Amino acid sequence: MWRCPEVRQGALIRRHVAGMLAGTLSETRNWGRGMASVRANGRELSYEDTGGDGIPLVLGHGFFLDSTVFAPLAAGLGREWRVIGWDARGHGGTADDGQPFDYWDLARDLLGLLDALGLERAVAGGISQGGFIALRAALLAPERVEGLVLMDTEATPCDPDDRAGYERLFAALDQHGPADELTGPLAAQLLGDPALERQWRQTWQQRSLPLGAPARCLMERDDVSGRLGEIACPALLMWGSQDHSLPYDRMQLLDRRLPGASGVTVIDGAAHTPTLTHPGQVIAALTAFRPRLTTAGAALR
Repeated sequence: MWRCPEVRQGALIRRHVAGMLAGTLSETRNWGRGMASVRANGRELSYEDTGGDGIPLVLGHGFFLDSTVFAPLAAGLGREWRVIGWDARGHGGTADDGQPFDYWDLARDLLGLLDALGLERAVAGGISQGGFIALRAALLAPERVEGLVLMDTEATPCDPDDRAGYERLFAALDQHGPADELTGPLAAQLLGDPALERQWRQTWQQRSLPLGAPARCLMERDDVSGRLGEIACPALLMWGSQDHSLPYDRMQLLDRRLPGASGVTVIDGAAHTPTLTHPGQVIAALTAFRPRLTTAGAALR
């Protein structure tokens, strides 16, 4: 375990990150100009893409959120990376058609997105359920996943206590809608930042919540922890020190069993969505991780 950015980063990386974060969203090529939609794996997927010639970094968001949580990375990473954020079924701009699905289906959505964008290979990753999807994509098509960036995620099935809590929450949301007494604690747990919590509580008031098929997908996911040894690509692991949704030992399991992992980067002060609340530390970790990728961005496309 190591803490970012003070340990193993150094002044040079910190200055580099500070310079990148001095930019604005308007300087990040195409990001922030509105979501695009593409046909992938037989359905319409909503996504944003900075474009450019950098290493493709395709990121999936956590449950209840959407790809806007990666906007700070798009603003801060610069042209060395091509940041692509996409919305999973039932989230953001991607519809839930009511049909049952699992995280293997969403992994095929991810691979279909690569096809639609003309990408032979990419670094895949995400937060929480975005990590569930990336791990399964690496198992389905290891030749297409150059590396993994896994944040606050796990390879094990839904813990029984977690599932009981989810079932109560989903039932209450189904009955009462996004009432403040439900979304307030949820936002605090996912974000840990009062301003962002208010923003997302307002967002949930204005859109359909991912109940039904997305909720069943989350709660009924299978166990892939026994297959982690099959994934040979480099893996960057990050966990928020204030994440009360996912215990640290679940990230430690990934570190022990993924051959390409080399410790867990602790994002000091972050809850369950570090890219949105602590992008500087995430960007520093990605900057340190980049030399471990064996192929330049142009060759990954």
